[in-house]
Amino acid sequence: MKKKLRLRLNFGFALLMIAVMAIVVGCGTTAAPTTPTPQTTEAPKPTNPDLILATTTSTQDSGLLDVLIPDFEKKTGYKVKTVAVGTGAALAMGEKGEADVLLVHAPASEKKLVDNQTGINYQLVMHNDFILVGPSADPAKVKATKTSVDALKAIYASPAIFVSRGDDSGTDKMEKALWKKANLTPTGSKYQESGQGMGQTLTIASDKEGYTLTDRATYLATKKNLKLDIVLEGDASLLNIYHVMQVNPEKFPKVNADGAKAFVDFMINADTQKLIGSFGKDKFGQALFFPDAGKKMEDLGK
Repeated sequence: MKKKLRLRLNFGFALLMIAVMAIVVGCGTTAAPTTPTPQTTEAPKPTNPDLILATTTSTQDSGLLDVLIPDFEKKTGYKVKTVAVGTGAALAMGEKGEADVLLVHAPASEKKLVDNQTGINYQLVMHNDFILVGPSADPAKVKATKTSVDALKAIYASPAIFVSRGDDSGTDKMEKALWKKANLTPTGSKYQESGQGMGQTLTIASDKEGYTLTDRATYLATKKNLKLDIVLEGDASLLNIYHVMQVNPEKFPKVNADGAKAFVDFMINADTQKLIGSFGKDKFGQALFFPDAGKKMEDLGK
């Protein structure tokens, strides 16, 4: 009897030991590897994320900023407030310290801000060109002319109207310089100032069957809604050059100096320059802007 009891106890003890060993072995088994959860990389949030960009309407109307700004914000964490008012007004904002960074296209007027150190970190970004557009019937016979000066003389001598932006923008400055070069001072009902951006001015010229000077990018971006043809292009004097610059924080301590520098760096970065160079090709079959970071102005258009 004692022998049987001893056997049962030994057998029970053996079962207990087997169970314990199974638990120990199980705990020591390496767990199956798990796939790590992908981590989303976000740009560190800047101390002052709000950035004011003053620029010409052509960068807005062409759709270029719709591509560049989201990319800049994603990469840097800044939030851009774009004020598209024309180059003259954008430069005036810079002179008053009302913007952090400027993207403009009137080199002669920009020089003043650079010379007096209101604008710093002045960088060449891109170019395209100005063109003259008008009704397909071309009542002023502009298509028969070879230069912008001759084209304006032909328009002035015809019954056709010319619609000017009249807003001191880069385009308006170029147009006024061309009239001066032609020794003409247009006035009267044949010369109408819209006081609007490029997109609106093109619409007015189309509705009134008139002529106007425009940057190529805005024309191509809005062409489907216009009854206007290119009547003159390719004149060397019609080069349209864009620069970016910071507003000097030493003159205006409240400007977002770090954000402005980040934007300038972004605009001349190789990846951004590639975006600029490809913008418009898929939709219009041609680039709307040509990237120029690192180049000299005298080499443009060659």
